[in-house]
Amino acid sequence: MMRNTSRFEYKYILSHAQYYAVKNALMPYVNKDFYTKNAPDGRYLVRSIYYDTHLLKAFHERNDGQYGRIKLRIRAYQNKPTKEGLISVELKTKKGQAMVKYSTLIPMKSFENYTSTGLFLEDTHPVLDEFIRLEKARTLEPQLIVEYKREGYQPKAKGNLRITFDHGVSSARAKHLFDPNILLKPHRPKNVILEIKCQKAQPKWLQRIVKSHNLKIITNSKYVQGVEIVRPSMITPNVDLKIKAKALKKAFKKEDLAW
Repeated sequence: MMRNTSRFEYKYILSHAQYYAVKNALMPYVNKDFYTKNAPDGRYLVRSIYYDTHLLKAFHERNDGQYGRIKLRIRAYQNKPTKEGLISVELKTKKGQAMVKYSTLIPMKSFENYTSTGLFLEDTHPVLDEFIRLEKARTLEPQLIVEYKREGYQPKAKGNLRITFDHGVSSARAKHLFDPNILLKPHRPKNVILEIKCQKAQPKWLQRIVKSHNLKIITNSKYVQGVEIVRPSMITPNVDLKIKAKALKKAFKKEDLAW
């Protein structure tokens, strides 16, 4: 079955103190979602592997703000393969201000067949077929794992709204979703990421909570952050330019003094 989700996404970085304050403010309006309710500690694991070219074209497109880019990822809710485990194959793109996600769940057996042969076991499926087409056409390959613990909430009143807190976001270079030898590096160990996902404007009670806690919307691509953390050379050129500019400025000042 294909899941097609179109929604607006609002993201915020919270300190731990803000996390507890915002969470307490939300409690009269929300319930834990199914996955959070059934997680042993109230937070469930999310592990995703992102696809990109050898030169990380998708990373650069995201940084350059290019319109219509498509992100490929495969997601699991455990860090080890299990027979009963389900895998989510996903395509994400942006249309206007809305994020659109096409996804489908496949059994572990189909995912394992894909990793060994490049083909899913399903005969035909629009998401799986497009995933493979894009992977081949753009020469994409697994590049990065992003992992975190998530707690999710849904409104008590009816409405297509989802609120999540992501804890301990970390990344590692990887070529396989269940690579046992990865070294995860934290993104923002002192922060929690709040995400609000809705198909229309946030309800007034939620707007009041966001405003009263002075939360500011940020752009927060976990993939981009992960690349910058595990491959710092991707961001050092800008730093190098600033250092060189300062050095040149000092040199010119010295030259002026010499004259």
